[in-house]
Amino acid sequence: MTVTTLPTVSVRTVTGRRVLRSEWAKFWSLRSSWITLGVALLLLIAIGAIASATYSPDATNDGPPGPGSGGPSDAISVALTGSTFASLAIGVLGVLISAGEYSTGMIRSTLAAVPRRLPVLWSKSAVFGTTAFVLATIGALAAFQLGSLGLDGEKIALPLGDDGVLRSLVGAGLYLGLVGVFGVALGILVRSTAGGIAILVGVLLILSGLTSLLPNSWEDTISPYLPGNAGSAMYALHESSDALTPGAGLAVFAGWVALTLAGAAYRLVRTDA
Repeated sequence: MTVTTLPTVSVRTVTGRRVLRSEWAKFWSLRSSWITLGVALLLLIAIGAIASATYSPDATNDGPPGPGSGGPSDAISVALTGSTFASLAIGVLGVLISAGEYSTGMIRSTLAAVPRRLPVLWSKSAVFGTTAFVLATIGALAAFQLGSLGLDGEKIALPLGDDGVLRSLVGAGLYLGLVGVFGVALGILVRSTAGGIAILVGVLLILSGLTSLLPNSWEDTISPYLPGNAGSAMYALHESSDALTPGAGLAVFAGWVALTLAGAAYRLVRTDA
């Protein structure tokens, strides 16, 4: 009698570290990741450098500096002129990373490999959020240094070591990193690339403009707590009377991101792919 010995199959346990490594590999294997991150950095640096080189003090009004004040710009706000465009590129990439798997059907394979599901959301958010934060901070520093050349001799020019400058630049990187996490969460929450991008643009850009339709007392109360305004307060060099402090802006914007992540986590666990 012949006994056939079957080969031993090694079954590896699904751990948080392995899911993280898997999402890291998937992220960097996509050409869209490289291209979109490159575009975001280019927008952040190039627009900031151009704005600094073409800065004219005659184009501003008298008044205290700060976001939304209508007063003269400071070196930080000029150098970070491209942050709005960079936030859209990073946010859209975040939506593509998560919602793209639903459009291709790859999410079924991902969730089959990770039955507990939630580690997928946390890993996607951690990989992209950290990557966006690091690259955006480098981009903000580069935009400021190039902007300093264009602002040389201007009244608003500031050295990197001046009080609050480094904090503002790191704040810009942190804001863009959180925007990336926000995009990932939106993609899983709505499971539609077009829908996620539409919500992202509406929340970060359009919603702030719509508050101008409200009575002034309502606008002054609500406007600082909207995601786009709270996020811009994170990297403001000077606190404005109608804006949050950088710390409060971070808390509010992080709260919006956490709320979206909670909704995405609930739907990921409760509904089928």
